[in-house]
Amino acid sequence: MHGYLGIDVGSVSTNVVVIDADREVLQALYIRTKGQPIQAVKKGLAEIAGLLPADLVIRGVGTTGSARRLSGVMVGADIVKNEITAHAIAASHVVPQAQTILEIGGQDSKIILLRHGVVTDFAMNTVCAAGTGSFLDQQASRLNIPIEEFGGMALRSKTPVRIAGRCSVFAESDMIHKQQMGHNTEDIIAGLCEALVRNYLNNVGKGKEILAPVVFQGGVAANLGIRAAFEQALGMEIIVPRHFNVMGAIGAALLSREEVKHKGHTGFKGFAVSDMDYRATSFECQGCSNLCEVINISVDNQLLARWGDRCGKWETLAG
Repeated sequence: MHGYLGIDVGSVSTNVVVIDADREVLQALYIRTKGQPIQAVKKGLAEIAGLLPADLVIRGVGTTGSARRLSGVMVGADIVKNEITAHAIAASHVVPQAQTILEIGGQDSKIILLRHGVVTDFAMNTVCAAGTGSFLDQQASRLNIPIEEFGGMALRSKTPVRIAGRCSVFAESDMIHKQQMGHNTEDIIAGLCEALVRNYLNNVGKGKEILAPVVFQGGVAANLGIRAAFEQALGMEIIVPRHFNVMGAIGAALLSREEVKHKGHTGFKGFAVSDMDYRATSFECQGCSNLCEVINISVDNQLLARWGDRCGKWETLAG
């Protein structure tokens, strides 16, 4: 059997996926990064290796996410791509006619517009938490309700209350005020879902032509209340893929499959990577006024890669 590996390392989660030669998902993992991307990648590789058939051979590997260069160096990636491309490729594979991708993760959110399978526009929100999953996590914690129950409770609401959602701080204050006024919990939760969607559409989606089919992915897509709020706000069906929370990794795996077709071979270092002692260090270059922070990646005291400088001086290992 031949398989293709995709790795998506973000600030909140690290996702690892293996697809087969027919582009079907064989195994998928969603684990917490916990601020340690190297350890998360090693853990993900070790876990997914144990789930795969013994006769499966990895023919290609791709990486994406905020730590895509780091994970790419670690595993010997055949292709390293940004999240926009990876999510667009995955969505187009699942929903070939997709024209809009709504992606909401734990700490960022994005919108991607596709026309005839090509990305024509996108926008990202990495500044305010009000349009992300962490916003819901915080409010669920304050209400002492498991986040897994949030969506179902929102759907039971009869009269959602309007909550100021432009800022997470104001939203929390407004939510407390609504509680003190006597509104029931279901209506408050539904109001929070609508506030997140309103914030997303007014910021990330501002000025964007949102056309169907619309694909909703990222960890927050598990929340039925958010999905319902999007459908109400947009007046159209929202499609949530089966593997909604690992779509970036699926896209990376699909990209590696195409890349290896041209290369004819893979640079994958094998699952033994999970046992290697990778280390990341940094230093501040004093060569000019930019004072770039240069990242060193090494394994067993051997320098593998450097990046972070604007001029390219340190990108060759000789320095």
